[in-house]
Amino acid sequence: MDKIHIKNMVFYGYHGVKSEENSLGARFEVDITMEADLEAAIKSDRLSDTINYNDVYNLVDHSVTERKYYLIEALAGQICQRILDEFPQVVSATVNVRKPNAPIKGVLDHVEVEIERSRNE
Repeated sequence: MDKIHIKNMVFYGYHGVKSEENSLGARFEVDITMEADLEAAIKSDRLSDTINYNDVYNLVDHSVTERKYYLIEALAGQICQRILDEFPQVVSATVNVRKPNAPIKGVLDHVEVEIERSRNE
């Protein structure tokens, strides 16, 4: 199966359990991997035969910026489901959401969740 990766999309959103996360917001990073049969696009070299990356970016942007979630697990799951719903050629999708400045007492780079779903589920 062929794959399309969109890496390190960065958005500002208002997700988190703590009230200051919901009012001040924070930076969120998102990676997407989509599995699909890309043979038609390889042969035709036409955008209409593949998944439009711009459309996927806009879907993720809307998901991160237009609604508040307590958990990045819920955000990642919503993005994954919307990809499967809106792009019928996608067989499976993996969504990684990173929260670089998670409010944890300690030193860490980021908190990240990975959600993977397939059309068969």
